[in-house]
Amino acid sequence: MRTFLRAYPDLFVSRILANAHLTFFQATKAGIIVAKQKANPNKDIATLASEIVLKWKKTIEGEKRNKTSAAKNGVSSPAPATPATPASMEPKGFVGDASKRKWETDKVDTKRTGIPTRDSCIGLIYNGLAFRSEESPTHVIIKAIEVEKAAYDHFKGDNPEYRAKIRSLFQNLKSPTNQQLGIRVMSGDITPGIFVTMPQEALKSDTRRKEDEKLAVENMKKAQVPMAEKSISDVFKCAKCGQKKVSYSQAQTRSADEPMTTFCTCTVCGNRWKVSAFCLWIIFSVIINLSIVLLDFHCTKIKISLRMVFNGWFGGVQELL
Repeated sequence: MRTFLRAYPDLFVSRILANAHLTFFQATKAGIIVAKQKANPNKDIATLASEIVLKWKKTIEGEKRNKTSAAKNGVSSPAPATPATPASMEPKGFVGDASKRKWETDKVDTKRTGIPTRDSCIGLIYNGLAFRSEESPTHVIIKAIEVEKAAYDHFKGDNPEYRAKIRSLFQNLKSPTNQQLGIRVMSGDITPGIFVTMPQEALKSDTRRKEDEKLAVENMKKAQVPMAEKSISDVFKCAKCGQKKVSYSQAQTRSADEPMTTFCTCTVCGNRWKVSAFCLWIIFSVIINLSIVLLDFHCTKIKISLRMVFNGWFGGVQELL
């Protein structure tokens, strides 16, 4: 009743005043609830509550006077009209394309707190709850206000966690495969306090949960595929730590007519790098060519030394002769 009064005061007045009968107040205790609102910090609500109570008093006093005069005249007073049930007082459901519902198209005022950020969050939750829903705008905005307030209280104010949770709830409510979530929230099966504390896994639809489980099983199977055994060699040197304790494996990453790629991992520091076979071929070619040049250089020096030795020996023989 209080939430309805805050959300739609004009509608509350028009509906309640039309059914202001003593039996109605005795059955619903609406007078007690509205009378408390006379002390509400919001001046508009307090003034409105005072007007409602004053109108009710006049209506009830008029009923009593009519009964008294009818009793004196010996005329039975007509039976009071049966007060409308709360269900008959509720606005009618939404008519139209429910998949395109928004607070803007429903012409709902979302400025309920006076704080732009919170009012925007109320509008966001309204859009999520109204998506493909046939509930009346009154019901949806009341539930959106309750959800936003529960989130605001749970996260202790407007902070990144509060905003992230509102976005998460909106995304789950707007999911095409998760229509039951909005229905359960609107019906009260999921209360606003529970709704804002539900983890992401619990917010998912049954279809999405099954898809995630299937994907997890496939990833597990892929992870269990035996990996190629790596060899450890001292041929490679880690550029990070300088050690030669390197494990490596080879794989064909390009076309079949091109050389394989070598993947290296340092067993000391964990540094990783890859070397293509083409680069290895260039390195080995340079090493081989340098070896040939050095060998040729050493051979040349040997030849020169032998020639010098031979010339020296031959010269000494000539002197003896």
